[in-house]
Amino acid sequence: MIEGVVVTPLRQIFDERGKVMHMLREDSSVFSKFGEIYFSCTYPGAIKAWHLHKKMTINYAVIHGSIKCVLYDDRPGSKTRGCIEEYYMSPENYCLLTVPPLIWNGWKGIGDKESIVANCATISHDPNEIKRLSPNAESIPYDWEIAHG
Repeated sequence: MIEGVVVTPLRQIFDERGKVMHMLREDSSVFSKFGEIYFSCTYPGAIKAWHLHKKMTINYAVIHGSIKCVLYDDRPGSKTRGCIEEYYMSPENYCLLTVPPLIWNGWKGIGDKESIVANCATISHDPNEIKRLSPNAESIPYDWEIAHG
């Protein structure tokens, strides 16, 4: 696992009226501070990558649909530099993915419906704090196509 990344299984509580989907509590071991919560909607097959936050810790949970979330560690001096990890996230595989600053990340909407990714970030959005690359950037050794067999 990439150094500093944490996957936390999350609870869904069902009853005859519907369900409650837990995400993050202030007494969680991965909670550090609150900056903002936002929801990113992604169409099937669309790729939202690559981006890197210089200061922000990200806490992703998928509340609707499915995504393939990909992380790439390019931090100088990191024990896991050069590592790539894929996480398949959905309400059926409901978890919180905590990503520390300086990890390249992005995702692809998979399946046949729009996905909704919730992010409880540690700081408010700041356009000067984020770096972006094309999904096909040569500096990140990753292919977004489906790997058959």
